[in-house]
Amino acid sequence: MSHSSIALATARGTFRVAVDGDAAAPALVLGNSLGTTLEMWEPQVPAFSQAFRVIRYDTRGHGGSPVTPGPYSFEELGLDVLAILDALGVDKASFCGISMGGHTGLWLGVHAGHRLQALAVCNSAARIGALGPWMERAAMVRSAGAAGMRTLADSAPGRWFTNEFAQAQPAVVHAAQEWIAGIEPEGYAACCEALGASDLRNALGRITTPTLLLAGDADPVTTVADAQAMQAGIPGSKLAVVPASHLSNLEAPQAFSAAVLGFLAGTAAA
Repeated sequence: MSHSSIALATARGTFRVAVDGDAAAPALVLGNSLGTTLEMWEPQVPAFSQAFRVIRYDTRGHGGSPVTPGPYSFEELGLDVLAILDALGVDKASFCGISMGGHTGLWLGVHAGHRLQALAVCNSAARIGALGPWMERAAMVRSAGAAGMRTLADSAPGRWFTNEFAQAQPAVVHAAQEWIAGIEPEGYAACCEALGASDLRNALGRITTPTLLLAGDADPVTTVADAQAMQAGIPGSKLAVVPASHLSNLEAPQAFSAAVLGFLAGTAAA
């Protein structure tokens, strides 16, 4: 567990949050991927917290945040982020999210751009997957419970990491598998339903926040082509590709951090 996590009471429930860095520094919120917790960002915290007040949180349904009955929507998940900012007294923040967290960032860019300084959408897409498979996965974990989450944990490395990384860094892979195994089935299923229902492709043109689209060159889930499609839809957005699969911040932490920090430095100077 994170050394600095707190239970933060907000208007939308009590969320598990970790805050690192100078309280007077610009805020940077980090949104986790499906089946992980705020611990996924630990490789980034030392570098990010030098320049930012880094705010990590467990998405609704995950970790120590509320597990309310599903289905969830990205409106709910986006409003949760705004409630966390409000509870911390933050008017504007940069937001960086991976996969599901990146899609939450897109929702914020479309619907709450006035609260965003900059946006980094990593290993994500405006439409992630298709409705049918998401509904099937939600039904599977609801019926199988904890055993279903363990099944997902067993298969996660093939979706999340390249084979080379999985063989070279078994401890990182094992930690990621334990995150997913520990997620409550209802919370996971409800987020699957949110992913199945959300399609932001036609709304991308409404994003005016400076935006980075970051992709992993070996990501089978949200591809470089997905990032290029978002870049075509978001005016003025930038593209970065790092040598990694889906959880690129864990597989290529230095390249990931350098790309995000370089982008954020550019938006601060603009």
